[in-house]
Amino acid sequence: MAVNLDKEAYYRRIKRLYSNWKKAEDEFGKVDAIVVSVGVDEEIVYAKSTAIQTWLFGYELTDTIMVFCDTKIIFLASKKKVDFLKQVAVTKGNENANGVPPITLLTREKNESNKANFDKMIEAIRGSKEGKTVGIFSKDKFPGEYMKSWNDTITAEGLEKVDISAVVAYTMAVKEDGELSLMKKAAAITSEVYSKFFKERVMEIVDADEKVRHSKLAESVEKAIEEKKYLGGADPSTVEMCYPPIIQSGGNYSLKFSVVSDKNHMHFGAITCAMGIRYKSYCSNLVRTLMVDPPQEMQDNYNFLLQVEEELLKQLKHGVKICDAYTAVLEYVKKEKADLVAKLTKNLGFAMGIEFREGSLVLNAKNQYKLKKGMVLSVSLGFADLLNKDGKKDESKKYALFIGDTIQINEEEAATILTPVKKKIKNVGIFLKNDDEEDEEEEGDDAEELLGKGARSAALLADRTRNEMTAEEKRRAHQKELANHLNEEAKRRLTEQKGEQQIQKARKSNVSYKNVSQMPREKDIRDMKIFIDKKYETVVMPVFGIATPFHIATIKNISMSVEGDYTYLRINFYVPGSSLGRQEGNIFPNPDATFVKEITYRASNLKAPGDTSVPSTNLQNAFRIIKEVQKRYKTREAEEKEKEGIVKQDSLVINLNRSNPKLKDLYIRPNIAQKRMQGSLEAHTNGFRFTSVRGDKVDILYNNIKHAIFQPCDGEMIIVLHFHLKNAIMFGKRRHTDVQFYTEVGEITTDLGKHQHMHDRDDLYAEQMEREMRHKLKSAFKNFIEKVETLTKEELEFEVPFRDLGFQGAPYRSTCLLQPTSSSLVNTTEWPPFVVTLDEVELVHFERVQFHLKNFDVVIVYKDYNKKVTMINAVPVNSLDPIKEWLNSCDIKYTEGVQSLNWTKIMKTIVDDPEGFFEQGGWSFLDPESEGSGAEEDSESEMEDETFNPSADEEEEEEEDSDEDYDSETEDSDYSASVGSEEESGKDWDELEEEARKADRESHYEDEDTAAAAAATNKKRKSRSSAPPPSKKKRRS
Repeated sequence: MAVNLDKEAYYRRIKRLYSNWKKAEDEFGKVDAIVVSVGVDEEIVYAKSTAIQTWLFGYELTDTIMVFCDTKIIFLASKKKVDFLKQVAVTKGNENANGVPPITLLTREKNESNKANFDKMIEAIRGSKEGKTVGIFSKDKFPGEYMKSWNDTITAEGLEKVDISAVVAYTMAVKEDGELSLMKKAAAITSEVYSKFFKERVMEIVDADEKVRHSKLAESVEKAIEEKKYLGGADPSTVEMCYPPIIQSGGNYSLKFSVVSDKNHMHFGAITCAMGIRYKSYCSNLVRTLMVDPPQEMQDNYNFLLQVEEELLKQLKHGVKICDAYTAVLEYVKKEKADLVAKLTKNLGFAMGIEFREGSLVLNAKNQYKLKKGMVLSVSLGFADLLNKDGKKDESKKYALFIGDTIQINEEEAATILTPVKKKIKNVGIFLKNDDEEDEEEEGDDAEELLGKGARSAALLADRTRNEMTAEEKRRAHQKELANHLNEEAKRRLTEQKGEQQIQKARKSNVSYKNVSQMPREKDIRDMKIFIDKKYETVVMPVFGIATPFHIATIKNISMSVEGDYTYLRINFYVPGSSLGRQEGNIFPNPDATFVKEITYRASNLKAPGDTSVPSTNLQNAFRIIKEVQKRYKTREAEEKEKEGIVKQDSLVINLNRSNPKLKDLYIRPNIAQKRMQGSLEAHTNGFRFTSVRGDKVDILYNNIKHAIFQPCDGEMIIVLHFHLKNAIMFGKRRHTDVQFYTEVGEITTDLGKHQHMHDRDDLYAEQMEREMRHKLKSAFKNFIEKVETLTKEELEFEVPFRDLGFQGAPYRSTCLLQPTSSSLVNTTEWPPFVVTLDEVELVHFERVQFHLKNFDVVIVYKDYNKKVTMINAVPVNSLDPIKEWLNSCDIKYTEGVQSLNWTKIMKTIVDDPEGFFEQGGWSFLDPESEGSGAEEDSESEMEDETFNPSADEEEEEEEDSDEDYDSETEDSDYSASVGSEEESGKDWDELEEEARKADRESHYEDEDTAAAAAATNKKRKSRSSAPPPSKKKRRS
């Protein structure tokens, strides 16, 4: 048969219907038989009669009458439909085999009367229980003679009709696993269409300032579901809209699903959008409000609406009465913001399934039905008629906020959201430029129009230059503010930390034996030989005829040498003042005690008569065993050191639900074992668990994740989920703060020996397959991330690196692409990974920034000055401006210099004397624009030679300040210049001055008038000269 019927589902569901009927609760207790009649009406989209047919058979059967009696079921339909229904008809002699009454199939006659068939059905109704009342769906009224004649027959028989819509809806409301998967798929498609089409389209409209009518936008959404790219791989023929999308803005809002989008143009304020998609007859629903430049009050109201929805989801649990959940939410709104109670929507949602809206299961104050696990609801709540105080136009004075999701009821936990579309203010708010900036732009445009064609290009160039300078000046001004704030904040932070002195851990004191009774009684000890006690990790050595124990931890190293007939064993010990290894502490518990620095033993290599062995054998054995014990001890100590400081994590709460978000076939880095192994990553209640194929488990708790980073496979050979942890975790005998899960995309290695041709079919096919693989992996990872974010109620958010802002650099040995995220700078594709948290960064310094160099280095200084600075080498110089722009936008201070600095010494100086450091200006010493930080050579020469001042103003000031001294100097120098300028031009200034003094003394040329004249002449000469005499230092150079 062409069309198959799911017999198992039919039997399960018909059993459920009959068991609820037999309980005789509510309207089920009043009916003796149930009649479901479906005619033909293209206009009816949702009807209980067609819904129960779809629920039982998976298809709608038009012109079919179903009569459910106490002991039998009768179907009256056309021949084709009877053939289809034969799949569930019970054969003779096998009645009640499946616990349901047998089915009688009646074929509809071609004439419209069908009296004989109607009589058989009436007879069955009369024989069912008391045979007086029939349960029907009173709202379902199908046109046509066939339906009319059947309804007339029931009326003529005097049968009482009882509406059983509510009780049947309650029976169908609890969804099976198969139904839930269809509804989840429907919800996922709705989310995709909203995110990938509607939201993007609204952004385009706002950006381009287009005028688009609500009705046109709604039509474009309906057309979008015909395109496969928005449907997440679903067949377009199985997808349809539950109702025409409802888009509202500009003050006209009706927060219902029965309205249609009007023909008004979309207003850039609060834009509400409601859309629902039906997949294989099962419905879903989604409501969001997008806000363009929302004022603070609107944002506060929206955030409160999100809190109200959160409260509603907490109330919606198995066994809770609908009215109680509604009342609890209403009380919450009264308590938090009583003025918004009147603005809240009258109902908060409804049950949903094959029918979009189940009228008997609406979330309001009167509904007494209890919620059950497996029900799917559409929750939708909003505030209507809110006033915008900042609104100037009529459209912006009134606004509404409306949000809604498709949710699933759970046993004890809060309801699960099936439409994981982000709805925080940062996800739905569209923030444009300020009005002031727009006004400036408009003024600029007007000015440009007034200019002639010839002057316009020049004006445009000048305007562009001016703007560029303004942007640079803005950046500098912002950096200046950051510098002031940086020094104040660092000073305050270090003052607070002053009291917290770092306690240096004393070296562990290892005791060999706590008392004499533990000393071994071995023959070697009595014979004064070296004995190694492996149990207590101790070497017992004879010292002056006494067996003396030394713990293995006290031994620094041992060496053995053979010289002539003797073997020497030299043992060196750790003592105060000796250079210790990096891992060994250099503080001794009692440094004033007497220490043994080294011991050397000598033994003969010659065998004496009567000896069983050579005497040096003992030293050789001791050397070998000491080495073994030392190695074992050091390995154990290293493992203990790894475990030191590990914060004990909470236990992972395993969620036994099979529908947990899960990714399979992933590799973990760092590896658990020597060989890399595949495994699966599964999200549970409070964390992730990675299980390898070998059975190894690694648990990562949500509250221990500092950064969760998703690195897509765009331009990469792997796709990565990276977790940077707050506290290190142990696995594979080592501690790790970075754990990542990845899978490879395509072939990482290429066979260069293979003959390749541009149009080789195999290569083209392989490329196509790789593209598809990339798309599938990306979708799978994104789906996993969305589910995890929903599961954690967006407390754990995955960051995606901004590839456009990335720059090349070498934080370790090799160059890689470093990419910023919203809160960090990362590279996760190379190993080891590089992750820097921006909130922990104090400032960034650029080293070796010079015109003739192609690369520069980036130094990242942390707020914790005890932490080692991070160096990123070999960053291309063309990345300097983009990095500056990015750091400036993140409010991080940056500086630059031409030299490489010794950061270890700088940080030690700061930590040793933080107060002195900030009294001297703090970090301003890095800033080239700060005082006294010009080029090093020039500043040195200026300090040593104060006479070299090319500024004329400074010369005049000096002359005024020291007239007397200067007069005498100029008098001497002027005369000396006049005397020796022609004859001895090769002599230096010292010699000339000395000769001038001698000449003065000889000619007695020192009377006051002449001195004054000489001074005046010298002043005139000096004012004419372009520069003063060079300093002594410069002459010598």
